[in-house]
Formats: sequence, C-alpha cells, structure tokens
Amino acid sequence: MVRVLVVDDTRFMRTVLVNILIDEGIEVVGEAEDGQQAVELYLQTKPDVVLMDIIMPRMDGMMALKTILGINPAAKVIMVTAIQSIEMAKLAFKCGAMSYIIKPFQKQGILQEIEKVLHS
Repeated sequence: MVRVLVVDDTRFMRTVLVNILIDEGIEVVGEAEDGQQAVELYLQTKPDVVLMDIIMPRMDGMMALKTILGINPAAKVIMVTAIQSIEMAKLAFKCGAMSYIIKPFQKQGILQEIEKVLHS
C-alpha cells in the first residue's frame, strides 16, 4: 500500500487531499500544517510520497523540501500549490521536487502524479 504524508497549512485542503487518497485506498500516514511539522512527521513515518504546499508558516514548503531531501535524497515530494509561477515551478524542480501541481486540482491529476512519481 502506498503511504502518503499530506502537508498544507489549510485544514480544508488537507481534508480534501486526505479524502481523495483514502477513497483510492492510499494510506495517509500523517498530516502537517507547516514545514517544520512536515520534517518531523517525515522522520517518524517515512512515507512513499509527500504532498506539500509551498506557502506555510514556521517553515515554508521549499525549505521543508530541501530539509527532507537532505535527510533522504531519494524522497519523493510533490508540490501542491496555488502559486501559478513558472519561476516557482522551476525553483521547486531545482530544489528536488518531482512534480508541481497547481490548485485547484482534479482528483485524477493528483492520483496520476502520485503514480508517475512512484514509478520514476
């Protein structure tokens, strides 16, 4: 079973993502509301994939991405954000993100990206 960590500072968005994943039989190993929690939960749960927002308090998604990849260079992180910027997407990929999804997203888009990242 695929294990996913969901990271977003908005409870509503975490709930939407968690419901999509659970409906597809994907195990949600944790939810974090900021980058600091994301790193802590990553260490505890060792998920297969991390779905991570960029703009968050305490530690933003880019710093959390870099920190997680510092812990495990093989970590699979998908950025899920409302930032529709080519420059931000390029930066995310440069920092090690495996995918970049723009909110609002379609259920199938999330599931396809998880599948793609798992097999890359």
